[in-house]
Amino acid sequence: MSKFVKSVAILASVAALAACTTINPYTGQQQTSRAVQYGAIGGVVCGLIGAAESGQRARNAALGCGAIGAGVGAYMDAQEVELREQLQGSGVQVRRNGDQIDLIMPGNITFNTNQYDIRSDFFPVLDSVAQVLYKFTDTRLQVTGHTDSTGARDYNYNLSNRRASSVSNYLASRGVDQGRLITQGVGPDRPIASNDTESGRASNRRVELQIVAVQR
Repeated sequence: MSKFVKSVAILASVAALAACTTINPYTGQQQTSRAVQYGAIGGVVCGLIGAAESGQRARNAALGCGAIGAGVGAYMDAQEVELREQLQGSGVQVRRNGDQIDLIMPGNITFNTNQYDIRSDFFPVLDSVAQVLYKFTDTRLQVTGHTDSTGARDYNYNLSNRRASSVSNYLASRGVDQGRLITQGVGPDRPIASNDTESGRASNRRVELQIVAVQR
């Protein structure tokens, strides 16, 4: 066994032990991540092997390990942390559901009323999302447009589809592989609040990006 491999094994073991217990940055509570426990060794080994290379080969080696090396849970943990850091204060909600991460983009900050062109002041937010998605390639992405129930259903379906397509196309223009993106508009069919109130209708007008790990 080479000195480098021995060093990798030792550092991986240390990292695994350190990763067993963590402080949740959002609640301040101590917690144990089973995914991190099982995936830390693989993730560190992959990263160190990549570090032994140079330039593009280093990036390919590290990212190529992806969900396989780090374990799906740990891979999504790392992606969630980066998304929360990038989107803090942006108005975009980040929700975790098992091995799926949901980004909820309220319509009022993403588009002007009855428009499907993305607001220019929202470009930096999507740029931050694209940076993270470009880095974590072992995921597929579902972009879904939603509306409230006001107005004609056909109009709402068309508007929701165009808004989803606008977000998807923008992410693709920032380097996210188009083949990872699935786009749909569902109009008013999937409300998350009552359409009987203005606040409820505002919540229903949104674009959601679901990030799901690719099982290999």
